[in-house]
Amino acid sequence: MLSPPVVTAPSVRVVDGLADSLDAVAAMAAETHRFLRRQWFVAAVESYGGEARTLVVDRAGAAVIALPLIALGPAWLGLRQVPGCYWPFRSAPVAADADAADFAALLDGARRATRGFRLGPVYDGDPLLEGLRSAAARAGWRAMPRFIADSYLLDMAALRADGAWPRNSTLRKNRFNEKHLATNGVPEWSFVSGRDWTPDLFDALATIEDASWITERTDGRDAKFTAGGHGRFWRSAATDPVIADMLWAALLHMDGQPAAFSFDLNAGTLKYAIANSYDVRFAKHSPGRLLYYRNLVRALDDGMRRVDWGAGDSGYKRTIGADRGPAIRDWLFLPPGLPALAGRVLARRWEKSGHAAQPEGDPSAAE
Repeated sequence: MLSPPVVTAPSVRVVDGLADSLDAVAAMAAETHRFLRRQWFVAAVESYGGEARTLVVDRAGAAVIALPLIALGPAWLGLRQVPGCYWPFRSAPVAADADAADFAALLDGARRATRGFRLGPVYDGDPLLEGLRSAAARAGWRAMPRFIADSYLLDMAALRADGAWPRNSTLRKNRFNEKHLATNGVPEWSFVSGRDWTPDLFDALATIEDASWITERTDGRDAKFTAGGHGRFWRSAATDPVIADMLWAALLHMDGQPAAFSFDLNAGTLKYAIANSYDVRFAKHSPGRLLYYRNLVRALDDGMRRVDWGAGDSGYKRTIGADRGPAIRDWLFLPPGLPALAGRVLARRWEKSGHAAQPEGDPSAAE
């Protein structure tokens, strides 16, 4: 008589620092989340501070969830949060086959290691978020959301299947602008990824941002590549060759000088559009628009299907054909007992500290 298979219950361990297991779990995660590797979090801690510990859930000798956490607020509170960059979301890797028992083990470890933790901003439907929400409901944890923004998604493949995309009128307008752009110098269009990520290339992107509207209208802290912005993060993240292969930029040079860029992270058939910028000297000829259309057509040709435009500035995103996607929220997970009771009292204040959801408007016609 055959013996029944041995089912190994998952276990959780706390690793000081950022666990090597992050890479193994990221490799088994959904394709859209495989950039959440150890170096991604190393770059975040190096750039924004914090001392990390990682909760690792093991099942049958293999890690299936790895949750890095740093301190949140005063030490006496005992709260922690997932480290990350300004974009695209602050989540952590989860193996695609992680199940309810794995998430229950994760919360058991979190209860012993913290008095609660913040996850986010993160998209509705995120694998780690959904697993934690279900486990929290069963275990008596309080899960508290606050709204941050709506995301916008462009289904390029569907638009092309429905007819010509981009529209002929869009292409004519782009050719007109390219013709007039060329009166200011010799334009050179290029794409970079993988081993192309050199210090000189990052310097070129920072040069464009320094000459853009960002430095004119803001304090520059949201710039992606400058020293005063998030430049240190992206330079560090790109030292991981797996992440570097996912990072992508479309570039415009004018007479050999950097003039515009479109910066993305390619995750399988999904492109995360992270930043676009251009030298204001060429603004009259719409270099940003010209570049991101070239970039998207190239993405389609390479087999990519969708673009995640993230949050904010929905006007041009709708014009190009994007629709509202999943909401982006911040979550606090508080364990049973006093933390959950305190959360019940403070839930409304936490919710109001986010942003008000915007009503759905009539979508603009896709171009």
